[in-house]
Amino acid sequence: MKVTLLNDSFPPVIDGVANVVLNYARIMQEEGLAQPMVGTPRYPEEQYDGYPYPVVPYQSFDTTAIVSGYRTGNPFAVKAIEEMAAFGPDVIHSHCPVSSTLMARVLRKETDAPIIFTYHTKFDVDIARAMKAKFLQKESIKTLVDNISACDEVWVVSGGAGENLRSLGYEGRYRVMPNGVDFAKGRVEDLLVAQVTKGYDLPEGVPVFLFVGRIIKYKGLPLILDALKILFDEGMDFRMIFVGSGPDAEELQARVTELGLSGKVIFTGAIYDRNELRAWNTRADLFLFPSTYDTNGLVVREAAACGIASVLIRGSCAAEGITDLRNGYLIDENPLDMARCLREACKDMDRVHQVGQNAMDEIYLSWESAVHQAVDRYGDVIELHQSCSMTGRKYQTSDHFITMASGLVVATDKVFRAPRRFYDGMLENIGEARESITEAKDTLVAGVRKTKDNITEKIQDTKDSITERIQDTKDSITGRIQDTKENISERIQETKETVKSWVQNDK
Repeated sequence: MKVTLLNDSFPPVIDGVANVVLNYARIMQEEGLAQPMVGTPRYPEEQYDGYPYPVVPYQSFDTTAIVSGYRTGNPFAVKAIEEMAAFGPDVIHSHCPVSSTLMARVLRKETDAPIIFTYHTKFDVDIARAMKAKFLQKESIKTLVDNISACDEVWVVSGGAGENLRSLGYEGRYRVMPNGVDFAKGRVEDLLVAQVTKGYDLPEGVPVFLFVGRIIKYKGLPLILDALKILFDEGMDFRMIFVGSGPDAEELQARVTELGLSGKVIFTGAIYDRNELRAWNTRADLFLFPSTYDTNGLVVREAAACGIASVLIRGSCAAEGITDLRNGYLIDENPLDMARCLREACKDMDRVHQVGQNAMDEIYLSWESAVHQAVDRYGDVIELHQSCSMTGRKYQTSDHFITMASGLVVATDKVFRAPRRFYDGMLENIGEARESITEAKDTLVAGVRKTKDNITEKIQDTKDSITERIQDTKDSITGRIQDTKENISERIQETKETVKSWVQNDK
Protein backbone atom coordinates (compact mmCIF):
# COMPACT_ATOMS: atom_id res chain seq x y z
CA MET A 1 0.00 0.00 0.00
CA LYS A 2 1.30 3.45 -0.95
CA VAL A 3 0.16 6.50 1.06
CA THR A 4 0.71 10.16 0.20
CA LEU A 5 0.56 12.40 3.28
CA LEU A 6 -0.06 16.11 2.66
CA ASN A 7 0.21 18.90 5.22
CA ASP A 8 1.02 22.60 5.23
CA SER A 9 3.49 22.22 8.12
CA PHE A 10 6.51 19.95 8.33
CA PRO A 11 10.05 20.47 9.67
CA PRO A 12 11.53 23.01 10.10
CA VAL A 13 8.06 23.95 11.40
CA ILE A 14 7.15 21.83 14.39
CA ASP A 15 3.56 21.93 15.60
CA GLY A 16 0.98 19.36 16.62
CA VAL A 17 -0.09 18.45 13.09
CA ALA A 18 3.47 18.32 11.75
CA ASN A 19 4.20 15.88 14.58
CA VAL A 20 1.23 13.78 13.45
CA VAL A 21 2.54 13.53 9.89
CA LEU A 22 6.06 12.70 11.10
CA ASN A 23 4.74 9.85 13.23
CA TYR A 24 2.43 8.48 10.54
CA ALA A 25 5.30 8.36 8.03
CA ARG A 26 7.87 7.03 10.52
CA ILE A 27 5.75 4.19 11.86
CA MET A 28 4.42 3.13 8.46
CA GLN A 29 7.99 3.02 7.16
CA GLU A 30 9.64 1.35 10.19
CA GLU A 31 6.97 -1.32 10.66
CA GLY A 32 6.41 -1.98 6.96
CA LEU A 33 2.71 -1.10 7.21
CA ALA A 34 2.78 1.02 4.03
CA GLN A 35 5.09 3.03 1.78
CA PRO A 36 4.69 6.72 2.76
CA MET A 37 5.41 9.86 0.78
CA VAL A 38 5.07 13.36 2.26
CA GLY A 39 4.16 16.51 0.31
CA THR A 40 4.71 19.87 2.00
CA PRO A 41 5.43 23.54 1.14
CA ARG A 42 9.14 24.24 0.73
CA TYR A 43 10.92 26.34 3.35
CA PRO A 44 14.04 28.19 2.17
CA GLU A 45 17.36 26.60 3.13
CA GLU A 46 15.66 23.44 4.43
CA GLN A 47 16.93 20.06 3.23
CA TYR A 48 14.32 17.36 2.54
CA ASP A 49 16.45 14.45 1.32
CA GLY A 50 17.50 13.06 4.70
CA TYR A 51 14.27 11.20 5.48
CA PRO A 52 13.89 7.41 5.08
CA TYR A 53 10.87 8.05 2.85
CA PRO A 54 10.41 10.49 -0.05
CA VAL A 55 9.49 14.08 0.84
CA VAL A 56 8.28 16.30 -2.00
CA PRO A 57 8.68 20.01 -1.20
CA TYR A 58 6.84 22.38 -3.50
CA GLN A 59 6.64 26.11 -4.19
CA SER A 60 5.53 28.19 -1.23
CA PHE A 61 4.75 31.81 -0.43
CA ASP A 62 5.77 33.76 2.64
CA THR A 63 2.67 34.28 4.81
CA THR A 64 4.52 34.62 8.13
CA ALA A 65 3.13 38.15 8.53
CA ILE A 66 -0.40 36.68 8.63
CA VAL A 67 0.28 33.41 10.46
CA SER A 68 3.52 33.57 12.41
CA GLY A 69 6.08 31.00 11.29
CA TYR A 70 4.05 29.49 8.43
CA ARG A 71 4.30 29.54 4.65
CA THR A 72 1.49 28.75 2.22
CA GLY A 73 2.04 26.21 -0.54
CA ASN A 74 1.03 26.45 -4.19
CA PRO A 75 -1.49 23.58 -4.59
CA PHE A 76 -1.08 23.59 -8.38
CA ALA A 77 2.72 23.12 -8.41
CA VAL A 78 3.11 21.06 -11.60
CA LYS A 79 6.39 19.27 -10.93
CA ALA A 80 5.36 18.26 -7.41
CA ILE A 81 2.04 16.87 -8.63
CA GLU A 82 3.83 14.94 -11.38
CA GLU A 83 6.24 13.43 -8.85
CA MET A 84 3.44 12.47 -6.46
CA ALA A 85 1.38 10.98 -9.28
CA ALA A 86 4.39 8.95 -10.43
CA PHE A 87 4.60 7.52 -6.89
CA GLY A 88 1.18 5.96 -7.57
CA PRO A 89 -0.58 6.38 -4.20
CA ASP A 90 -3.37 4.01 -3.24
CA VAL A 91 -4.74 6.60 -0.81
CA ILE A 92 -4.13 10.32 -0.24
CA HIS A 93 -4.31 11.60 3.35
CA SER A 94 -4.53 15.38 3.80
CA HIS A 95 -4.06 17.00 7.20
CA CYS A 96 -4.78 20.63 6.25
CA PRO A 97 -8.04 21.84 4.67
CA VAL A 98 -6.55 24.58 2.52
CA SER A 99 -3.72 24.19 0.00
CA SER A 100 -2.89 20.59 0.97
CA THR A 101 -6.45 19.47 0.29
CA LEU A 102 -6.61 21.42 -2.98
CA MET A 103 -3.44 19.62 -4.06
CA ALA A 104 -4.97 16.32 -2.92
CA ARG A 105 -7.98 16.95 -5.16
CA VAL A 106 -5.77 17.61 -8.18
CA LEU A 107 -3.74 14.50 -7.35
CA ARG A 108 -6.95 12.46 -7.10
CA LYS A 109 -7.77 13.48 -10.69
CA GLU A 110 -4.35 12.22 -11.76
CA THR A 111 -4.35 8.92 -9.82
CA ASP A 112 -7.97 8.10 -8.93
CA ALA A 113 -6.81 7.49 -5.34
CA PRO A 114 -9.40 8.34 -2.64
CA ILE A 115 -8.80 11.28 -0.29
CA ILE A 116 -9.01 11.00 3.49
CA PHE A 117 -8.99 14.29 5.38
CA THR A 118 -8.28 14.65 9.11
CA TYR A 119 -9.67 17.67 10.96
CA HIS A 120 -7.14 18.50 13.68
CA THR A 121 -7.67 22.15 14.56
CA LYS A 122 -10.44 24.68 15.09
CA PHE A 123 -9.58 26.61 11.95
CA ASP A 124 -12.33 29.17 12.56
CA VAL A 125 -10.28 30.47 15.50
CA ASP A 126 -7.17 30.79 13.31
CA ILE A 127 -9.19 32.51 10.57
CA ALA A 128 -10.69 34.99 13.04
CA ARG A 129 -7.21 35.73 14.35
CA ALA A 130 -5.80 36.32 10.84
CA MET A 131 -8.78 38.22 9.36
CA LYS A 132 -10.74 40.92 11.15
CA ALA A 133 -13.44 41.46 8.51
CA LYS A 134 -16.49 39.29 9.22
CA PHE A 135 -17.27 38.93 5.50
CA LEU A 136 -13.79 37.54 4.80
CA GLN A 137 -14.03 35.19 7.79
CA LYS A 138 -17.39 33.86 6.56
CA GLU A 139 -16.17 33.32 3.00
CA SER A 140 -12.93 31.68 4.16
CA ILE A 141 -14.79 29.23 6.39
CA LYS A 142 -17.21 28.40 3.57
CA THR A 143 -14.29 27.68 1.22
CA LEU A 144 -12.64 25.54 3.89
CA VAL A 145 -15.82 23.49 4.49
CA ASP A 146 -16.42 23.05 0.75
CA ASN A 147 -12.89 21.73 0.38
CA ILE A 148 -13.35 19.25 3.22
CA SER A 149 -16.73 18.13 1.85
CA ALA A 150 -15.05 17.22 -1.45
CA CYS A 151 -12.96 14.52 0.25
CA ASP A 152 -13.98 10.86 0.17
CA GLU A 153 -13.81 10.33 3.94
CA VAL A 154 -13.39 12.75 6.86
CA TRP A 155 -11.70 11.90 10.15
CA VAL A 156 -11.76 14.00 13.32
CA VAL A 157 -9.40 13.61 16.27
CA SER A 158 -12.18 13.83 18.88
CA GLY A 159 -15.95 14.05 19.18
CA GLY A 160 -15.62 17.72 20.06
CA ALA A 161 -13.64 18.33 16.90
CA GLY A 162 -16.49 16.78 14.91
CA GLU A 163 -19.02 19.05 16.64
CA ASN A 164 -16.87 22.07 15.84
CA LEU A 165 -16.68 21.03 12.18
CA ARG A 166 -20.48 20.66 12.13
CA SER A 167 -20.84 24.15 13.60
CA LEU A 168 -18.90 25.55 10.62
CA GLY A 169 -21.46 24.12 8.19
CA TYR A 170 -20.06 20.66 7.38
CA GLU A 171 -22.98 18.29 6.71
CA GLY A 172 -21.23 15.03 5.84
CA ARG A 173 -20.25 12.05 7.95
CA TYR A 174 -17.06 11.77 9.93
CA ARG A 175 -15.13 9.11 11.83
CA VAL A 176 -13.32 9.72 15.15
CA MET A 177 -9.68 8.61 14.79
CA PRO A 178 -7.66 9.84 17.80
CA ASN A 179 -4.00 10.72 17.54
CA GLY A 180 -1.38 8.89 19.54
CA VAL A 181 1.59 9.87 21.67
CA ASP A 182 5.24 9.27 20.77
CA PHE A 183 6.34 9.34 24.42
CA ALA A 184 7.26 5.94 25.80
CA LYS A 185 4.97 4.97 28.65
CA GLY A 186 6.64 5.57 32.01
CA ARG A 187 8.63 8.17 33.93
CA VAL A 188 12.25 8.90 33.00
CA GLU A 189 15.14 8.25 35.36
CA ASP A 190 16.00 10.78 38.08
CA LEU A 191 19.45 11.47 36.58
CA LEU A 192 17.99 12.80 33.31
CA VAL A 193 15.43 14.89 35.21
CA ALA A 194 18.25 16.44 37.25
CA GLN A 195 20.30 17.18 34.11
CA VAL A 196 17.41 18.79 32.22
CA THR A 197 16.14 20.92 35.11
CA LYS A 198 19.60 21.91 36.41
CA GLY A 199 19.91 25.66 36.98
CA TYR A 200 16.19 26.25 37.56
CA ASP A 201 14.84 27.21 40.98
CA LEU A 202 12.73 24.13 41.75
CA PRO A 203 12.81 23.46 45.51
CA GLU A 204 11.87 19.99 46.72
CA GLY A 205 8.42 19.82 48.26
CA VAL A 206 7.12 22.82 46.26
CA PRO A 207 4.36 21.93 43.73
CA VAL A 208 5.46 22.26 40.10
CA PHE A 209 2.87 23.09 37.44
CA LEU A 210 3.65 22.64 33.74
CA PHE A 211 2.39 23.84 30.36
CA VAL A 212 3.90 22.63 27.06
CA GLY A 213 2.83 24.08 23.71
CA ARG A 214 2.64 27.25 21.67
CA ILE A 215 2.81 30.34 23.86
CA ILE A 216 -0.37 31.90 22.57
CA LYS A 217 -3.15 33.45 24.63
CA TYR A 218 -6.09 31.54 23.17
CA LYS A 219 -4.78 28.35 24.78
CA GLY A 220 -5.95 29.77 28.12
CA LEU A 221 -2.57 31.02 29.34
CA PRO A 222 -3.88 34.34 30.80
CA LEU A 223 -6.30 32.25 32.88
CA ILE A 224 -3.35 30.31 34.32
CA LEU A 225 -1.53 33.50 35.31
CA ASP A 226 -4.61 35.02 36.94
CA ALA A 227 -5.18 31.82 38.94
CA LEU A 228 -1.55 31.77 40.06
CA LYS A 229 -1.84 35.38 41.18
CA ILE A 230 -4.73 34.37 43.46
CA LEU A 231 -2.64 31.57 44.99
CA PHE A 232 0.39 33.85 45.35
CA ASP A 233 -1.65 36.47 47.20
CA GLU A 234 -2.86 33.72 49.55
CA GLY A 235 0.77 32.88 50.37
CA MET A 236 0.96 29.55 48.52
CA ASP A 237 4.40 28.57 47.19
CA PHE A 238 4.66 26.94 43.73
CA ARG A 239 6.60 26.96 40.47
CA MET A 240 4.98 27.32 37.03
CA ILE A 241 6.94 26.16 33.97
CA PHE A 242 5.99 27.28 30.45
CA VAL A 243 7.77 25.22 27.77
CA GLY A 244 7.42 26.51 24.21
CA SER A 245 7.54 29.57 22.02
CA GLY A 246 4.89 31.63 20.28
CA PRO A 247 3.68 35.06 19.23
CA ASP A 248 2.38 36.04 22.70
CA ALA A 249 5.48 35.04 24.70
CA GLU A 250 6.75 38.57 25.32
CA GLU A 251 3.32 39.87 26.29
CA LEU A 252 2.76 37.06 28.79
CA GLN A 253 6.24 37.48 30.25
CA ALA A 254 5.48 41.15 30.79
CA ARG A 255 2.20 40.13 32.43
CA VAL A 256 4.11 37.85 34.83
CA THR A 257 6.28 40.80 35.90
CA GLU A 258 3.21 43.02 36.27
CA LEU A 259 1.55 40.45 38.55
CA GLY A 260 4.68 40.12 40.68
CA LEU A 261 5.14 36.44 39.79
CA SER A 262 8.66 36.62 38.33
CA GLY A 263 10.11 34.43 41.08
CA LYS A 264 7.44 31.78 40.60
CA VAL A 265 7.02 31.50 36.80
CA ILE A 266 9.68 30.19 34.41
CA PHE A 267 9.69 30.37 30.59
CA THR A 268 12.15 27.82 29.15
CA GLY A 269 11.60 28.62 25.48
CA ALA A 270 11.05 25.93 22.84
CA ILE A 271 12.34 22.42 23.58
CA TYR A 272 12.34 19.92 20.70
CA ASP A 273 14.19 16.99 22.26
CA ARG A 274 11.52 14.45 23.21
CA ASN A 275 13.49 13.03 26.14
CA GLU A 276 13.95 16.51 27.60
CA LEU A 277 10.20 17.06 27.33
CA ARG A 278 9.62 13.71 29.06
CA ALA A 279 11.96 14.87 31.82
CA TRP A 280 9.95 18.06 32.39
CA ASN A 281 6.71 16.05 32.46
CA THR A 282 8.27 13.68 34.97
CA ARG A 283 9.42 16.58 37.21
CA ALA A 284 6.01 18.29 37.24
CA ASP A 285 3.16 17.47 39.60
CA LEU A 286 0.27 18.76 37.47
CA PHE A 287 -0.14 19.68 33.81
CA LEU A 288 -2.24 22.83 33.26
CA PHE A 289 -4.10 22.94 29.95
CA PRO A 290 -7.15 25.26 30.14
CA SER A 291 -7.54 25.38 26.34
CA THR A 292 -10.93 25.30 24.65
CA TYR A 293 -9.22 25.78 21.28
CA ASP A 294 -7.42 22.45 20.94
CA THR A 295 -9.42 19.59 19.47
CA ASN A 296 -7.41 16.74 20.97
CA GLY A 297 -4.67 17.92 23.29
CA LEU A 298 -1.79 15.54 22.52
CA VAL A 299 0.22 17.20 25.29
CA VAL A 300 -2.38 15.95 27.80
CA ARG A 301 -1.68 12.36 26.75
CA GLU A 302 2.05 13.03 26.71
CA ALA A 303 1.76 14.15 30.33
CA ALA A 304 -0.29 11.02 31.08
CA ALA A 305 2.49 8.88 29.54
CA CYS A 306 4.74 10.22 32.32
CA GLY A 307 2.15 9.74 35.06
CA ILE A 308 1.06 13.38 35.28
CA ALA A 309 -2.61 14.34 35.52
CA SER A 310 -3.96 17.44 33.74
CA VAL A 311 -6.21 20.28 34.82
CA LEU A 312 -8.69 20.86 31.97
CA ILE A 313 -11.76 22.90 31.14
CA ARG A 314 -14.94 20.91 31.71
CA GLY A 315 -16.59 20.10 28.35
CA SER A 316 -13.53 20.96 26.24
CA CYS A 317 -12.25 18.62 23.53
CA ALA A 318 -9.03 18.03 25.47
CA ALA A 319 -11.12 16.82 28.43
CA GLU A 320 -12.73 13.94 26.51
CA GLY A 321 -12.13 10.69 28.38
CA ILE A 322 -11.28 12.51 31.63
CA THR A 323 -13.17 11.74 34.84
CA ASP A 324 -12.78 14.44 37.47
CA LEU A 325 -10.61 13.38 40.43
CA ARG A 326 -10.10 9.96 38.80
CA ASN A 327 -7.66 10.49 35.89
CA GLY A 328 -7.61 14.28 35.75
CA TYR A 329 -9.11 17.48 37.12
CA LEU A 330 -12.00 19.38 35.50
CA ILE A 331 -12.69 23.06 36.16
CA ASP A 332 -14.92 25.85 34.94
CA GLU A 333 -13.27 28.30 32.57
CA ASN A 334 -12.29 30.99 35.07
CA PRO A 335 -9.26 31.78 37.29
CA LEU A 336 -11.15 31.36 40.56
CA ASP A 337 -12.06 27.75 39.81
CA MET A 338 -8.54 26.90 38.65
CA ALA A 339 -7.12 28.45 41.83
CA ARG A 340 -9.61 26.41 43.89
CA CYS A 341 -8.66 23.21 42.07
CA LEU A 342 -4.90 23.72 42.52
CA ARG A 343 -5.32 24.77 46.14
CA GLU A 344 -7.35 21.69 47.03
CA ALA A 345 -5.27 19.25 44.96
CA CYS A 346 -1.96 20.34 46.48
CA LYS A 347 -3.20 19.62 50.00
CA ASP A 348 -2.83 15.91 49.18
CA MET A 349 0.09 15.35 46.79
CA ASP A 350 -0.11 11.58 47.20
CA ARG A 351 -3.58 11.67 45.67
CA VAL A 352 -2.35 13.97 42.90
CA HIS A 353 0.26 11.37 41.97
CA GLN A 354 -2.33 8.57 42.09
CA VAL A 355 -4.58 10.51 39.70
CA GLY A 356 -1.53 10.85 37.43
CA GLN A 357 -0.97 7.09 37.55
CA ASN A 358 -4.61 6.55 36.61
CA ALA A 359 -4.14 8.90 33.64
CA MET A 360 -1.19 6.81 32.49
CA ASP A 361 -3.21 3.61 32.75
CA GLU A 362 -6.45 4.92 31.20
CA ILE A 363 -5.94 7.66 28.59
CA TYR A 364 -2.51 6.91 27.13
CA LEU A 365 -2.54 5.87 23.45
CA SER A 366 0.71 5.11 21.63
CA TRP A 367 1.35 6.32 18.10
CA GLU A 368 1.95 2.74 17.06
CA SER A 369 -1.62 1.81 18.03
CA ALA A 370 -3.08 4.94 16.39
CA VAL A 371 -1.23 4.38 13.09
CA HIS A 372 -2.17 0.69 12.99
CA GLN A 373 -5.83 1.75 13.31
CA ALA A 374 -5.35 4.31 10.51
CA VAL A 375 -3.70 1.82 8.14
CA ASP A 376 -6.47 -0.70 8.76
CA ARG A 377 -9.01 1.95 7.78
CA TYR A 378 -6.95 2.89 4.71
CA GLY A 379 -7.49 -0.66 3.48
CA ASP A 380 -11.25 -0.40 4.02
CA VAL A 381 -11.42 2.95 2.20
CA ILE A 382 -9.44 1.61 -0.75
CA GLU A 383 -11.77 -1.39 -1.08
CA LEU A 384 -14.87 0.81 -0.84
CA HIS A 385 -13.45 3.18 -3.44
CA GLN A 386 -12.58 0.40 -5.86
CA SER A 387 -16.06 -1.08 -5.53
CA CYS A 388 -17.62 2.39 -6.07
CA SER A 389 -19.25 2.16 -2.60
CA MET A 390 -17.89 5.42 -1.17
CA THR A 391 -20.82 7.69 -0.33
CA GLY A 392 -19.32 10.39 1.89
CA ARG A 393 -17.99 12.71 -0.79
CA LYS A 394 -20.02 15.76 -1.77
CA TYR A 395 -19.42 17.18 -5.25
CA GLN A 396 -18.57 20.89 -5.23
CA THR A 397 -18.93 23.68 -7.76
CA SER A 398 -15.15 23.99 -7.56
CA ASP A 399 -14.69 20.49 -8.99
CA HIS A 400 -14.54 21.84 -12.55
CA PHE A 401 -11.61 24.06 -11.52
CA ILE A 402 -9.83 21.00 -10.15
CA THR A 403 -10.48 19.26 -13.46
CA MET A 404 -9.09 22.30 -15.24
CA ALA A 405 -5.97 22.30 -13.05
CA SER A 406 -5.46 18.60 -13.70
CA GLY A 407 -5.79 19.26 -17.42
CA LEU A 408 -3.12 21.93 -17.20
CA VAL A 409 -0.82 19.49 -15.41
CA VAL A 410 -1.29 16.97 -18.21
CA ALA A 411 -0.78 19.61 -20.91
CA THR A 412 2.36 20.95 -19.27
CA ASP A 413 3.70 17.44 -18.82
CA LYS A 414 3.28 16.78 -22.53
CA VAL A 415 5.02 20.02 -23.44
CA PHE A 416 8.04 19.27 -21.24
CA ARG A 417 8.29 15.65 -22.34
CA ALA A 418 8.02 16.41 -26.05
CA PRO A 419 11.80 16.89 -26.56
CA ARG A 420 12.44 13.42 -25.13
CA ARG A 421 10.37 11.93 -27.97
CA PHE A 422 11.69 14.36 -30.57
CA TYR A 423 13.01 11.77 -33.01
CA ASP A 424 9.92 9.58 -32.63
CA GLY A 425 7.58 12.12 -34.10
CA MET A 426 8.30 15.76 -33.37
CA LEU A 427 5.40 17.18 -35.33
CA GLU A 428 2.92 14.71 -33.91
CA ASN A 429 3.99 15.49 -30.34
CA ILE A 430 3.84 19.24 -30.91
CA GLY A 431 0.37 18.81 -32.35
CA GLU A 432 -0.72 16.82 -29.29
CA ALA A 433 0.71 19.41 -26.95
CA ARG A 434 -1.01 22.21 -28.90
CA GLU A 435 -4.35 20.40 -28.76
CA SER A 436 -3.93 19.70 -25.04
CA ILE A 437 -3.07 23.32 -24.32
CA THR A 438 -6.00 24.48 -26.44
CA GLU A 439 -8.34 22.21 -24.50
CA ALA A 440 -6.91 23.42 -21.22
CA LYS A 441 -7.21 27.03 -22.42
CA ASP A 442 -10.87 26.51 -23.32
CA THR A 443 -11.53 24.98 -19.91
CA LEU A 444 -9.66 27.86 -18.26
CA VAL A 445 -11.65 30.47 -20.20
CA ALA A 446 -14.91 28.78 -19.20
CA GLY A 447 -13.81 28.69 -15.59
CA VAL A 448 -12.71 32.33 -15.65
CA ARG A 449 -16.06 33.35 -17.15
CA LYS A 450 -17.94 31.47 -14.46
CA THR A 451 -15.73 33.00 -11.78
CA LYS A 452 -16.29 36.45 -13.29
CA ASP A 453 -20.05 35.93 -13.21
CA ASN A 454 -19.86 34.82 -9.57
CA ILE A 455 -17.71 37.83 -8.64
CA THR A 456 -20.05 40.19 -10.54
CA GLU A 457 -23.03 38.74 -8.68
CA LYS A 458 -21.30 39.11 -5.32
CA ILE A 459 -20.28 42.69 -6.17
CA GLN A 460 -23.87 43.52 -7.10
CA ASP A 461 -25.13 41.97 -3.87
CA THR A 462 -22.57 43.98 -1.92
CA LYS A 463 -23.54 47.19 -3.79
CA ASP A 464 -27.22 46.57 -3.07
CA SER A 465 -26.43 45.96 0.59
CA ILE A 466 -24.34 49.15 0.80
CA THR A 467 -27.05 51.14 -1.01
CA GLU A 468 -29.66 49.89 1.46
CA ARG A 469 -27.45 50.76 4.39
CA ILE A 470 -26.73 54.23 2.97
CA GLN A 471 -30.47 54.81 2.46
CA ASP A 472 -31.20 53.60 5.99
CA THR A 473 -28.52 55.91 7.36
CA LYS A 474 -29.80 58.79 5.22
CA ASP A 475 -33.37 58.23 6.44
CA SER A 476 -32.16 58.03 10.02
CA ILE A 477 -30.17 61.27 9.69
CA THR A 478 -33.10 63.03 7.98
CA GLY A 479 -35.41 61.91 10.78
CA ARG A 480 -33.01 63.12 13.42
CA ILE A 481 -32.59 66.51 11.67
CA GLN A 482 -36.37 66.91 11.46
CA ASP A 483 -36.74 66.03 15.14
CA THR A 484 -34.00 68.51 16.04
CA LYS A 485 -35.64 71.28 13.96
CA GLU A 486 -38.97 70.66 15.64
CA ASN A 487 -37.35 70.72 19.08
CA ILE A 488 -35.55 73.98 18.26
CA SER A 489 -38.77 75.55 16.94
CA GLU A 490 -40.62 74.53 20.09
CA ARG A 491 -37.91 75.96 22.31
CA ILE A 492 -37.81 79.24 20.31
CA GLN A 493 -41.57 79.52 20.62
CA GLU A 494 -41.39 78.84 24.36
CA THR A 495 -38.65 81.45 24.73
CA LYS A 496 -40.68 84.05 22.78
CA GLU A 497 -43.70 83.44 24.98
CA THR A 498 -41.58 83.70 28.11
CA VAL A 499 -40.00 86.98 26.99
CA LYS A 500 -43.41 88.33 26.02
CA SER A 501 -44.72 87.43 29.48
CA TRP A 502 -41.78 89.22 31.13
CA VAL A 503 -42.40 92.38 29.07
CA GLN A 504 -46.06 92.40 29.98
CA ASN A 505 -45.26 91.93 33.66
CA ASP A 506 -42.77 94.84 33.56
CA LYS A 507 -45.48 97.08 32.19
